[in-house]
Amino acid sequence: MSRYETLDAALSAGNLDGYLIDAAGDDSDQQYLSGFDAPDPFFTLYRPDELALLVSELEFGRAKSGSDADVVRRFADFDFADLREEHGLNEARRRMLAAFVADRGADSVAVPRRFPVDSADGLRDHGIAVEPDQDDVVTKIRAVKTADEIEKIRAVQAANEQAMAVAEELIAAADPVEGILHLDGEPLTSERVKTEIETALLKEGCGLDETIVAGGKQGADPHDRGSGPLPANEPIVIDIFPRNKTTKLHGDMTRTVVRGSPSETVEDWFELTREAFEAALDAIEPGVTGETVHAAACEVYEQAGFPTLRSDPAAETGFIHNTGHGVGLDVHELPRLAPDGEELKPGHVVTVEPGLYDPAVGGVRLEDLVVVTEDGYRNLTDYPMTLQW
Repeated sequence: MSRYETLDAALSAGNLDGYLIDAAGDDSDQQYLSGFDAPDPFFTLYRPDELALLVSELEFGRAKSGSDADVVRRFADFDFADLREEHGLNEARRRMLAAFVADRGADSVAVPRRFPVDSADGLRDHGIAVEPDQDDVVTKIRAVKTADEIEKIRAVQAANEQAMAVAEELIAAADPVEGILHLDGEPLTSERVKTEIETALLKEGCGLDETIVAGGKQGADPHDRGSGPLPANEPIVIDIFPRNKTTKLHGDMTRTVVRGSPSETVEDWFELTREAFEAALDAIEPGVTGETVHAAACEVYEQAGFPTLRSDPAAETGFIHNTGHGVGLDVHELPRLAPDGEELKPGHVVTVEPGLYDPAVGGVRLEDLVVVTEDGYRNLTDYPMTLQW
């Protein structure tokens, strides 16, 4: 079943004429459905017989040539300037949107759950029925990747691997001096490593807003971005999640490294985390749930005596996050490898990223990106896992 057939079925089940999105192009559902990227909000109306966009005059030409729409209309087509002069900006926008929807033959629309309240109220005030999409149908549709999307994600991950190599080579070249890594006569900082990561990614057509290079105690917080001089002899968590500037698809990978002499505890944590990683991978196949995969990783840690959020929902140390998440236009999307994780399907692209955390030790996390296949999974990552790189 194609993405449009799936959406058609959802609309038919709800007895609705169309699916409407009011968002800018950085909203992934908007980008997926419209095939268009604009910095300001625009409107996409999907009906089984057409895909229509309503955009500003500024974006009109680009939308006609660069979107997936069958029909592109502009604000002037609905007398927006006159409406604004008579009713003010907000009411003019409401009336224009209602006129656009009615003009495309829709009396009722499904909308994302985070659809703007004022737009929904305006549609209802002007006779258009609005129903929130409680099933997140477009989000679920785009979670299943096409073969082309999978190869594009693999390309992002390849760029990610090059950036990871740059980071690890920089750390490996540093010298431990009184517990701090030094390079070129000065402390090697998280900021310097992140700059080199970003530079490497830009050369491959990718970018990121931020990344994680967190050493020592900082690594005990899974999403601490890291700052300042990097420690010697302690784990450094490097988590890179770039986005290709053209395809808008993401990659995601984490490695943990030590420059110097890791403690026996850190070595044990690394091996146990690799065991949890392998257990989660072994559980992945179509038809199993994300909950099952998450349970496989939790079981390894719990058998070794470590708390997980499964064994203790209030745990602050141990395995204190889910095992993974979907990756695509968003770096965190469906499906989830988590206690509430849904059934996995061929085409789902997910991270597998177990980890252990304690401020007294730091953090250890390992992460690859895999795609669910008809008979199991394929790892989209080709990069070693070595504590002392």
